[in-house]
Parts: sequence; C-alpha cells; structure tokens
Amino acid sequence: MKRALVTGGGGFVGSHIVRQLLEEGVECLVVGRNRYPEIEALGARCLKGDIGDVDFLRKSFAAVDTVFHVAALAGIWGPWKQYHQVNVVGTQNVIDACRYAEVPRLVYTSTPSVVFNGADIVNGDESLPYARKFLCNYARSKVIAEKNVLESSGEPDGFLSCAIRPHLVWGPGDPHLIPRLLERGRSRDLRKIGNCTNLVDISYVENVAEAHLLAARNLETCRSAAGKAYFISQGKAVNLWNWIDELFQQTGVPEIQSRVPFPVAYMAGYMLEAVHHVFAAEKEPKMTRFLAEQLARSHCFSIANAEKDLGYVPRVSTEEGMRRLQESLLIQQESQKQ
Repeated sequence: MKRALVTGGGGFVGSHIVRQLLEEGVECLVVGRNRYPEIEALGARCLKGDIGDVDFLRKSFAAVDTVFHVAALAGIWGPWKQYHQVNVVGTQNVIDACRYAEVPRLVYTSTPSVVFNGADIVNGDESLPYARKFLCNYARSKVIAEKNVLESSGEPDGFLSCAIRPHLVWGPGDPHLIPRLLERGRSRDLRKIGNCTNLVDISYVENVAEAHLLAARNLETCRSAAGKAYFISQGKAVNLWNWIDELFQQTGVPEIQSRVPFPVAYMAGYMLEAVHHVFAAEKEPKMTRFLAEQLARSHCFSIANAEKDLGYVPRVSTEEGMRRLQESLLIQQESQKQ
C-alpha cells in the first residue's frame, strides 16, 4: 500500500485505521461529512463529502490503491429508507467508484449481525449462512451490502475485496458501546436479561484496525482473502454480564440489581416497538426484540480463518484493553470536574 483512503476515517474504528496506516508510512485520505482537525494533524488529508455522491467518490478515489470502507449508519432503530440509503446504496457507490477509478483493493467493515438469526451461536465460523429474518434494519442492510462487496471481488478487471466482521468494538474514545452502557447503568435503567450465562465476543479497537490492514496486505500479496469475510474478536469470548459487572465496578457505576426473563424482555420490546412506530418513530425504545436477543443470547465466533489467512493475532489482550479503558475514563472524569 502506498496511498489508501478510509471512508468514515473520522469515526472510532476508522480513525484507528488511519493512525496505523500513517504509522506505516502510507499516504492516507479520509472521506467524511466533516473535517477532522485531529486526523489532519496526524498527517491525513480530509475530503469532505458524502458516500451517497458517487461522482464525489470517483474523484476522491483517483490514484488510490486501497479503500477501507468503514462509514455506515449503525444502530438498532430507525427507518429502512435511511439504512438502505447509507449502507446499501452508499456501499454500492464505493464499489462503483473503485471500479471507475481502477482501485485494485477494497476492505469493507461488516458485522457479525449478518449471520445472527436469534438463536445462540457459539464458536460459529464463516460457513454460517446469512440471516433471513431481521429485527433491525441495520443488520438487514449490512447483509445486502456485504454480499455486494464480496460478489464484486475477482471480476475480470482484477478488483479484489473482502469483509471484516468485528464484534462489539470497544476501547478508549469509544463513542457508542461503553458510553451507552455506563449511561444506562448510572440511571439504573439496565436490567439483566435471561439466565445470564450467554457468551459474547468483544473486540478491542486497535486489534480491529490491525485486522483491516492485514486484510489489505493479503489482497495485495497472496490474495487468499479475496471474496471472503472474517470474524474478528479478542479470540476468547466473555460472559456478557460478568464483563458488564466488571466494567461497572471499575467505573463506580451501581451494580445491576434486577433481572428479567428473556420472554418478558422480548415481549416488552415487541410492545414498545409497536407504540413507538405509532407515536414516536424517531425515538429508539428502551427495549426492542433485537436488543433482548443480543442481551440474552450467546454470539461468539471462531477467528481461526482470520489467523490462518490474515495472520491476525489480538495483540492487545482484553485485560490490557480494560486497563487502558479505565485509565481513559478516569482522565475524562477528571477533565469534566475542572
């Protein structure tokens, strides 16, 4: 790689990919809806625009040898039209722009949710079929987008692509998972769901970023990753509720006191979804059927294929990641007091 471009390079995962590219001496461009002074200060060049604008992408991709498509609309609530426009149409625009600008390699950021069908998954691998029924539009849109990315690989022009599926990305600076857990914990608005024995994968953000670079190197050299998707995690699942308990203990958040049977949580999600669709469609319910399944079911995956094909190793352990996270949260708390 000599000149790479990262869509969503100002975001959590994207910014870490940018940092690692720059550390390796790769010229780096960032496509986003805003300018990112912190990213520019590192040496990247920001191109302000939208992935919905294919002409903008075609111009931006000129003379680029690798595109990392990280930008996406995430979440568990919202209308299909929005998720389709950003995640499906936007991704197809990226593919088309790569082909137009003759970019040889595309690494796409996907999600394990593309195979989650509501049942427990333990040590699942990439042979799992795509889900067919969806309780959230994010997962539905990512299935279509990932299929389009992988099916575009190996076409006559030599374009190669692959997908990275990181699970529950976290770490210092996380604007999504950790803040949301802490907020609901502090407000005592979080309930344990189900029997609390469910195992889940978590992924430290620096490990996730490195997996993207390893995938790009594979596409550049041996090309064995072309047309494939890879689960990425810490390599060892955690008990979800024990992990949340530990996080709360380390950050002074009150212990979760109550527990709700899964059928009750699922039905509550069903009812709240119905009410919100009618009276407050723009506001996410406190519980949805998808969230109930995510909090009660096991969903952990083998990283054997990523190890074999990409040489992926989770270099930052879960223990070290938690130490770094706790340190960053303490610094944040101190700065807020000043």
